[in-house]
Amino acid sequence: MGGIAALAKSLGYKVTGSDRNVYPPMSTQLTQLGIELTEGYDLSQFTPEPDIVVIGNAMARGNPAVEYVLDRNLPYISGPQWLLEHLLKDRWVMAIAGTHGKTSTTSMLAWIMEDAGLAPGFLIGGVPENFGISARIGKSPFFVIEADEYDSAFFDKRSKFVHYRPRTLVLNNLEFDHADIFENLDAIKRQFHHCVRTVPSNGLVLAQAAEPNIESVLEMGCWSDKQYAGKAKKAEWQTNPVKSDCSVFDVLHHHKVVGQVSWSLIGEHNMHNALMAIAAAHHGGVTINDAIIALSTFKNVKRRMEIKGVVKGITVYDDFAHHPTAIQTTLNGLRNKIGNQKIIAVLEPRSNTMRMGVHKNELSQSWQLADEVHLLEPKQLAWSMDEIVENSEAPVSVYQTVDGIVDTLANSLNAGDHVLIMSNGGFDSIHAKLLTRLENS
Repeated sequence: MGGIAALAKSLGYKVTGSDRNVYPPMSTQLTQLGIELTEGYDLSQFTPEPDIVVIGNAMARGNPAVEYVLDRNLPYISGPQWLLEHLLKDRWVMAIAGTHGKTSTTSMLAWIMEDAGLAPGFLIGGVPENFGISARIGKSPFFVIEADEYDSAFFDKRSKFVHYRPRTLVLNNLEFDHADIFENLDAIKRQFHHCVRTVPSNGLVLAQAAEPNIESVLEMGCWSDKQYAGKAKKAEWQTNPVKSDCSVFDVLHHHKVVGQVSWSLIGEHNMHNALMAIAAAHHGGVTINDAIIALSTFKNVKRRMEIKGVVKGITVYDDFAHHPTAIQTTLNGLRNKIGNQKIIAVLEPRSNTMRMGVHKNELSQSWQLADEVHLLEPKQLAWSMDEIVENSEAPVSVYQTVDGIVDTLANSLNAGDHVLIMSNGGFDSIHAKLLTRLENS
């Protein structure tokens, strides 16, 4: 929604907005754009009366702002529908879908297109360091967008990406998530199928090979060209790591090495994301060599293994991981980079799916590469954390407050330790609190 607000501002609209909890980096970006923010849902923000209200999918009936809009019959629309009508309908949309890696892959593709001189528009659910902003209109037909499967609004339960009508569609992976809106995995597959249905026959669906859930989506019907990326033999696009941390890897096209990426990122997941971005850019006319050159200068997205500070030899990272698979791959990438140095994982299981306990059995297995784990127990948790503590091989401590975690870590960390903090929210500014304590200790 912050990115949509930025795009609307660029189109010349006067934009204001509200949210319950506005925090950086998005709050900073919006303020810099001159977009007025309201903390909470004060109804005075509707004076003067707006021409249209774009309602985010986190808003539900009972919200005072929503009720005000409905009671007064104000024009309203979902964010994805607004995007389609005002920006996407005449563009070559390049959409990145999947349970994991959407933000990173979208950022990589946008940077490849930019470095190739194509000046794409983009909308990304994060702030890519190469651009410093999460959205822009662009100066070419190309528009790169993070294609989220979450629902569009309380009045439109279709996935957001159904509105985007991509010409290039990347299907990175597919697992069960968003248990608050999807009954089961098949319900998510159906939405992915609906997105595939919108790709024109002269478009491209780029899918991860050897991914059974993606394959079953395509078996429901696909009317476009298909290409595969990954380890399976049928994949037109493949990679081969040259270094174990995947900071250097070969790119293969039709089983022939066509170039080598050497970049600042680590992890097998990022290597795969890069391959998808290269293949998608190739569909848009960028040569493989130019894409590889662009990735050598790619800077990761904020909150993706972002180093927040190094104090007294202790490195503190911020990462958006909140699903067991993402937690495991993030830890794997860090472990391959630092070897036997100590990793302290700090996790806030705050997503609706986590709170419901859907992934609780997988959670204790996801952090086994960490030397120790510190968990913040969310309020209104539908299950007990005691069971995952018992099932974990790595030592786990559970806390009721962020300050409790900071107190423990400040008194136990040593030079050479790596603190990996993972959450899809603000985590009560734990990174800044920890770094300050370390500096003052």
